[in-house]
Amino acid sequence: MPPIPATKQSAAQRDAARELAATARGGVIGPFVPALRSPEFMTRLQRLGEYLRYRCALGPRLTELAILLTARAWSQQFEWALHVETARAAGVSAATIAAIAAGRRPVRLETDEAVVYDFVIELETTRSVADATYARARAALGEQGIVDLIGVAGYYAMLAMLLNVAQTPLPRGRRPQLKPLPAP
Repeated sequence: MPPIPATKQSAAQRDAARELAATARGGVIGPFVPALRSPEFMTRLQRLGEYLRYRCALGPRLTELAILLTARAWSQQFEWALHVETARAAGVSAATIAAIAAGRRPVRLETDEAVVYDFVIELETTRSVADATYARARAALGEQGIVDLIGVAGYYAMLAMLLNVAQTPLPRGRRPQLKPLPAP
């Protein structure tokens, strides 16, 4: 699903593209290229994403950690490329990023990072979380944090689906950083 030239966009698509361009994203990029085919969906999607990425209860470090975990689960190169430096700048260690890229649990995690890691991995693997995992997350993140964490994982999984189906290429000058994970 390549970009839709402005001259071929419907009025609704042009309006949605203008609204997106006025946000921190600056334009129709990545998953919003295929999403523009449904302009109302794209507008609602980007508004949700704006909250989850920039204002949710997790804060930038844990949000970016959850994004990387989701990108890794989906082997989503574009999502990974856009967030790996942001995660590092937000305080996710290089060793943690490298371990996640390799598909393994990082050796050293801060307590709150371990909670996020365990919650997201368990949710992605089993489609739920055990009571003990929930209790640890509730103690560390609170109920709003849990809901926002589920939102981040779900939102970025949806973006990964859009990117994978659309076969979105990496940003110019970027090389794939994720090797395929073994089949379950």
